[in-house]
Amino acid sequence: MDVERLEQVPMGTIEGLERPVPRLFFGTANPPISTDDGAAAALLDSVLACGVNAFDCARSYGKAEIALGKWMEARGCRDDVTVLSKCGDIRFGRVEVNRRVIEEQLAQSLEALRTDHIDIFLLHRDDPNTPVEAFIDALNEQKALGRIRVFGVSNWHHRRIDAANRYARAHGLTGFGVSSPNYGLAWQVEDLWGGGCVTISGPENGEAVRWYTENQMPVIAYSSLGRGFFSGRFRAFDYEGAQAVLDSYARKGYLCEDNMERLRRAEVLAERYGVSVPEIAMRYIFGSPMNMFAVVSTTNADRMRMNLRASAHPLSPEDRRFLEGS
Repeated sequence: MDVERLEQVPMGTIEGLERPVPRLFFGTANPPISTDDGAAAALLDSVLACGVNAFDCARSYGKAEIALGKWMEARGCRDDVTVLSKCGDIRFGRVEVNRRVIEEQLAQSLEALRTDHIDIFLLHRDDPNTPVEAFIDALNEQKALGRIRVFGVSNWHHRRIDAANRYARAHGLTGFGVSSPNYGLAWQVEDLWGGGCVTISGPENGEAVRWYTENQMPVIAYSSLGRGFFSGRFRAFDYEGAQAVLDSYARKGYLCEDNMERLRRAEVLAERYGVSVPEIAMRYIFGSPMNMFAVVSTTNADRMRMNLRASAHPLSPEDRRFLEGS
């Protein structure tokens, strides 16, 4: 597939990685990557051609690690890409993450990805039955063995992250280096999947946003466009259109009057600036004072380039306040 590459892909740095990382990670949770079908390699080729060389995986994303591993091996590009993967999820109806899960699933991920290390390794959920000290000790051991470069968390409350990192500093250990919560213009009004999903969107999460802003910990936001709520495929307050476009998870988490009003305001700014609604929603994310990265999933190279342009042109604080209705 012939794709146009932006002259300058917006990049950021993550302490512990040798090279800069694009502000966008390509998400592999959906087909054709998660199903490892015949279109997977071509899609990964097109993403890399756009300049996005960071990929977001997890043990729970079907065959995504297998597909990515086969592609990296076939293209000989492992040293040119940043791989993020996650361990620990809902098992037997509850979250279970501990030293055993970390060791077992990291070994499985390394085998599936056909690599000897993972650049960014995250705990996909928090298990309150495991003390933060145990997580830090276990992950430092894996880092010392060279199996991971940077480790962090997904769906963790910032207070638990802070407690873990205070323990790490006090004992001369490496702490969590990145966090991947939900964040975006869409206000997540209900946990989409259950099992302790964490969002820092919406006015009630101001304390978390202040903490991330003060600490400048890299935030790798997932569901950054509300699983299609800001796709531009339906208009504000068109509930029938939204029902047709959004999957059951997006309807559960985002379909509400407050978000319809945010969509209306995004349409106003999109018309004002001559861009699309999803570009406005993505520019909202990168207008945040936090150290923002975002996971995006698309099978369309034009949409990937749009996301890249948006990450390079963040909204002003005034426009962000307008979108929030504040």
